[in-house]
Amino acid sequence: MNRTGDEVQSPTVRVSGAGRTEHGERVLSAARAAADSVRVLRTGPTGISAYDPLVLATDAGRTAFFPAPETSRVRDLVADVEDGALPTDGAAAVVQHDVETTTLPVPTDGPLAVGQRSVLGPCGWVDPLDPAACQFRSLDRDAGAIADAGLVGRGRGDATADEPVADAWRQARETDGDPVVVVNANDADDRQRADRTLLAGSTMSVLDGVAAVAEYLDTTDAVIHVAETDTELRARLQQAIDAAADELPVVPVLVEGPDEYRAGAPTAALEAIEGADRIEPRLQPPSPAEYGLYGRPTVIHTPRTFAQIHLALSAPEESDADGSASATRLLTVTGDVAAPATIEIGSDARLSTARDAVELEGSFKMACVGGVFGGITRTLDVTPTTAELTAAGLGTEGVVELLNDERCAVATAGERARFASEANSGRCVPGREGTVQLTELVRAVYRGSLDREKIRELGRVMARSSNCRIGARAPRPVLTAMDEFESSFEAHANGRCPSGACTDKL
Repeated sequence: MNRTGDEVQSPTVRVSGAGRTEHGERVLSAARAAADSVRVLRTGPTGISAYDPLVLATDAGRTAFFPAPETSRVRDLVADVEDGALPTDGAAAVVQHDVETTTLPVPTDGPLAVGQRSVLGPCGWVDPLDPAACQFRSLDRDAGAIADAGLVGRGRGDATADEPVADAWRQARETDGDPVVVVNANDADDRQRADRTLLAGSTMSVLDGVAAVAEYLDTTDAVIHVAETDTELRARLQQAIDAAADELPVVPVLVEGPDEYRAGAPTAALEAIEGADRIEPRLQPPSPAEYGLYGRPTVIHTPRTFAQIHLALSAPEESDADGSASATRLLTVTGDVAAPATIEIGSDARLSTARDAVELEGSFKMACVGGVFGGITRTLDVTPTTAELTAAGLGTEGVVELLNDERCAVATAGERARFASEANSGRCVPGREGTVQLTELVRAVYRGSLDREKIRELGRVMARSSNCRIGARAPRPVLTAMDEFESSFEAHANGRCPSGACTDKL
């Protein structure tokens, strides 16, 4: 089903990110109440939370942007559109665009102009519950060609994170048993918002990516794993699945999982879906592709990966020079900022670009790149490629946490070590005991003992021998902070916090 030209070109008022706040719901209700002949669409978030709810007034190929307006202003905006006049007074931006665009028109400046909007393109513009708003590609393109193009998994919840998906897909297809596709969308770390943004704003793209993989595996079984606390997201997902049921060859089943950090790991997610009492990562090998959900060959990716698959099916020309189909990376910019933002940047961009998407509170001191167990750095002069991030000691999980000059590097690293000691599953010794030892070694700095070599050796052992990613990556914030802020560690050992932030830490 396709929209007619009249539907595309008719005056429209879009309300983006309405479900994030009560004010957003009031804005949506006010727009609908004021509308008569004008269409009012509830769209998903754009990724720029400072703009939520964002009202977009569109007519004849021009769109005016109104971030977080009052309800009285919304009624006036709709009335103007009803009268045939596009309101522009007080607009944050007015953009001219193709009347049939299926992606958000991008202003020339402001946070929406940061990076590019390829995977994020539909977010904030299309009705995420309308199958007609998505050009499904899973039925007329070969996902195998996408695997051959070098697409890599995105995020810690992906079983092929930073690795080509092709091997897992082929392994699952060739292993005896009925394959199953899993969308791992349960991430309790609020630092990372890209997956939620895609599920809420570009739902059909994710479902199309799921269908493409299912077609490649010759299966009709798919599961979407979401946190039990994401009640609104689950409800909207179910509506989208029901709406697309006749359009796609696979109808995913929604399964709730515990709102725990450890449950976001790929094999821990499988345990959660199976209803295990104890959520912990499985020993590997075998990989999920060989022995996954209920022992079946399983392909498990994050929503980011499935959305990349859809993009690769829709626009294969958007690829790296080496033929890779994963030319962009989604980043959630958070930390000491007025409001987080999820953006998309190309492989040739610098992470410093992320600073333009948010308003930093205070002066920049450092960043933690890669989630709670990312690397601490003073500079963001690196590209978002796996190779450069890894070489710089940073993480690839799609988070750039900007921290201001009131933060203490020692305390920041120590708090993450302590979190690791609490959040690990306890299954392996490096995760269970190593994280406790790491926390104690940072605590010892406050007591006057800085044993650099012991910290580094413990980090090497944990990275090399941990079964879970928590144990393997927990040392990273401490090691990188020690490299970048060695003088601060020394000052703490001498009883002084240079930033003045530490009183009774850890």
